[in-house]
Amino acid sequence: MKFCSECAHPVTQTIPQDDNRLRDVCTQCGTIHYQNPKMVIGSVPLWKADGETKVLLCRRAIEPRYGYWTLPAGFMENAETTSQAAARETEEEAGARIELHQLFSLLNVPHVHQVHMFYLATLLDLDYQAGVESLEVKLFSENEIPWDDIAFPTISQTLRFLFEDLARIRNGEGEFRFHTRDITRPMRQP
Repeated sequence: MKFCSECAHPVTQTIPQDDNRLRDVCTQCGTIHYQNPKMVIGSVPLWKADGETKVLLCRRAIEPRYGYWTLPAGFMENAETTSQAAARETEEEAGARIELHQLFSLLNVPHVHQVHMFYLATLLDLDYQAGVESLEVKLFSENEIPWDDIAFPTISQTLRFLFEDLARIRNGEGEFRFHTRDITRPMRQP
């Protein structure tokens, strides 16, 4: 940041009084410009049929990671809740109608200043289609997941959490759990 969004004067990096981090501070009006992590919110849309659970993935039509598979997710907007963001992103990217359930995973990604949150969801029908940010949308069983073509580590980790929970549930060992993890290393490059 070079100029204040309040008064357009130059900003300088300094540690404000009673703070402990460098911040962009306006030299004219004194406004402190805090930079906080972005929230990426999505869903884990599930379809159960014939004793098998499948998850809906979207193949990205945008960068970063064009052509790679992801769960429907994106940046949370102002004036919406996390559950509203998850439902909106699922509709926008997958054209899917869902019933949203509990928060399933929360992944901290500090090296890119993001927090990713995914809700479990049930597809209400199979009437889904790729939105403008998706090349295609497809249901996958665990053994069909294109693991080498998953877009982001947070997606791979959330899918691993999902299939671990499904295995426990099949063995009569409980229900879906809430999962959290810190992703501290940058993702592998293609």
